[in-house]
Amino acid sequence: MCAKCERSLGTDNPGRRKFLRLTASAAALGITGNGLFTAIASADALTKAQRNKMTPDQIIQAMKQGNERFRAGVRKNRNYLNEQKASAKGQYPAAVLLSCIDSRAPAEVIMDLGLGDIFNCRVAGNIANSDILGSMEFACKLSGAKVVVVMGHTACGAVKGAIANAELGNLTGLLAKIKPAIETTSYKGDRSANNYAFVDAVARTNVEMTVADIRKSSPVLAQLETSGAIRIVGAMYNLETAALDFFG
Repeated sequence: MCAKCERSLGTDNPGRRKFLRLTASAAALGITGNGLFTAIASADALTKAQRNKMTPDQIIQAMKQGNERFRAGVRKNRNYLNEQKASAKGQYPAAVLLSCIDSRAPAEVIMDLGLGDIFNCRVAGNIANSDILGSMEFACKLSGAKVVVVMGHTACGAVKGAIANAELGNLTGLLAKIKPAIETTSYKGDRSANNYAFVDAVARTNVEMTVADIRKSSPVLAQLETSGAIRIVGAMYNLETAALDFFG
């Protein structure tokens, strides 16, 4: 295209070029229609029928695609008020997440989710206890969620605190539940809270151990996974790149 034509179309403008790139990215990532899982759902909130048609693998794939949209800066232009109204008389979340309280890692935002799409348990260090396990059992066995995700993140303050043996009121007991991941983590180098590579390695181990603990401590969830009704997986969110890595 000649320079004159580009000027007439506005494509030589940096802002215009960025807009065109985002539009192309949106098309590539499937940002069409409404609802959480854009390739499947078409209502303002996920319906029971739509959720029930999805397999656990499809739900995880939809979460990955949502994160890709978030990273590309082309999140859905959703109407939260419509989602609120559509879900007011009933909810049919597709998954239940256990994530950290870190303000920089809200699951619904980084996976481009809407109201009524997921259950979200949040606690520092994304550790499981009997109350959280009971919540997950409700979400899956009684409400029909098909995926359990334990999501950790890089530069986790709770993990750093556990490594540094921090003590503060009730926080001391919480951090003690993360410490087994420190000993289990194989790492050559500085094993201190000042080494973020080690912190991130422990955070991933903590996720893996929590996933294993869920299977061990909840026969209800273990049976659902064995039957294929649900999947239990781990994930790590990178605060620097905004990338979400699923594993397990």
